[in-house]
Amino acid sequence: MNNKALRVVAAIDFGTTFSGFAYAHFSSKNIIVHDEWDESIGQFKHPTTLKYDDSLNVISWGYPALAEKPSKTKAPSKTRPAERFKLCLGEIREEDITFAPYLPDGLDYKKAIEDYIRKMSNLIKDTLRNRWPEVDFYTQVLIIMTIPAEFETKAMRTLRDCAFAAELIKDPDTPNLKFIQEPEAAAIHCMKNLKELNIRAGSTYMVVDCGGGTVDLTTRKLLPGKRLGEKTISKGDYCGGIFVDEEFIKFLGSKIGQSAINLIREKHYNQFQYMVQEFSRRVKIPFTGERKDFKPFDLDLEELCPVAKQYIRGSHRDELEESEWVVELKFEDVKKMFDPVVKKILGLIRQQLDECNDYVSAILLVGGFSESKYLQVRVKQEFKQRVRNISVPSNPITAIVKGAVQYGLKHDVIATRVLKWTYGTDVARMWEPGDPPNQKLPGDIVIEFSILAKRGDEISVDEVVTRVFRPASILQSKIGLDLFTTDKDDVNFFDSPHINLLGKWSIDIPVTFSIRPIFMVLNFGELEIDAAAFNLLTGESYNTTFELDI
Repeated sequence: MNNKALRVVAAIDFGTTFSGFAYAHFSSKNIIVHDEWDESIGQFKHPTTLKYDDSLNVISWGYPALAEKPSKTKAPSKTRPAERFKLCLGEIREEDITFAPYLPDGLDYKKAIEDYIRKMSNLIKDTLRNRWPEVDFYTQVLIIMTIPAEFETKAMRTLRDCAFAAELIKDPDTPNLKFIQEPEAAAIHCMKNLKELNIRAGSTYMVVDCGGGTVDLTTRKLLPGKRLGEKTISKGDYCGGIFVDEEFIKFLGSKIGQSAINLIREKHYNQFQYMVQEFSRRVKIPFTGERKDFKPFDLDLEELCPVAKQYIRGSHRDELEESEWVVELKFEDVKKMFDPVVKKILGLIRQQLDECNDYVSAILLVGGFSESKYLQVRVKQEFKQRVRNISVPSNPITAIVKGAVQYGLKHDVIATRVLKWTYGTDVARMWEPGDPPNQKLPGDIVIEFSILAKRGDEISVDEVVTRVFRPASILQSKIGLDLFTTDKDDVNFFDSPHINLLGKWSIDIPVTFSIRPIFMVLNFGELEIDAAAFNLLTGESYNTTFELDI
């Protein structure tokens, strides 16, 4: 990040349903959000959608790849769309999501991510080249990519590999690609709103990033010098705007039959998705939660999904024939679609408030789903007694990508982070009285989980943790300094199923009859841990980097 050759920052907000990018030159720091997508001018984001042919070649992306209105005169499209593939990067429990990623048969989600990033990369390169032709993209542009709070290390690794395959970067390990959590980026952008809310240094505020797939929360303290400290572990869950769409699909299934829904989704995905788009455009986005504002919506299956008639059977068919194939959405129906999703978001906010020891001066809602009037009203109703200021910044859909650019321009804006995991390494030592007998291994040794940094600790960015380790045997020629994580507080020994490998690292040490202490240094910086080890006997040094799960 201190590379003096860097001249431009370009940030990519790779979203579940919509994506966008913004950029700025280090000399002016004027942030520009891209708003020219094909024929769509003035839109800050582009649909995270691809359309493939039968050979899995990309035909179109973004708006042109969205499902089109069915035609009674044209044959059904044989193109194959791919949507919501970002969700494949996270650990989604089966009970958490039924509105799953959609990928054509034979297409791996990593290939879809690579294809989308390639399209985005080409557009970014053209945009920056037209504005600053003297800037070399691969050496003088810093790329910042945003990730949800709940994504783990392997998601960053996958995105980095896809970015390399898509020629966004020339080296898969280049320092010119950095990651930032989406709520953290939003918190940076929202700093400019704090003055308007009369929030000063020392105050704590919460940012709730409501995206299409995920909702992420972070609680930050405003520090002197316009820097931010983190107060609680960032939280996130799968309860974004697409889950209202899923409730709509459940409702539709009750009207036409779940088997019909499944067959339409499987065999005629374009028509299925077009119905969802029309629901979102005409019902979800305008919904305020006020009966007086609501206009009943008649979903005409013959117009929006003509193939549906061939799959509807029994009493569902009788009722629809009587209603002339129209499904009516009433106010109560739509409210029931929103309420399970909104309830989950309110629960996340409540939990975050309960975990914060400081008084929270403000809640700021950002992200595309934050523009829902009903969500805004419910958050204010629920928390107005606990939080003085609850607001939505202007253009909340751009908060993340703008904050990511600001981070690239001035990365030391982040002063502290709260660790989401406990970090440790495996250490062999002699068995001691009081150790569980089942931990005793041949030679009377035990393998201990030696804690280096604890979950929930607030650490300064670039904070250094040090330990001294010694080989277990005078004949040992290597020492392992592997790094592991756990989200449990009671892990003492290495047979726990809750321990996960973050990265392997071993160093050679000379065999001598002297004590050979190895001094290990971990530097917690950005979303990576820089590790160094020093042989205090010989003075040799060793270095590596682990990607940081926070």
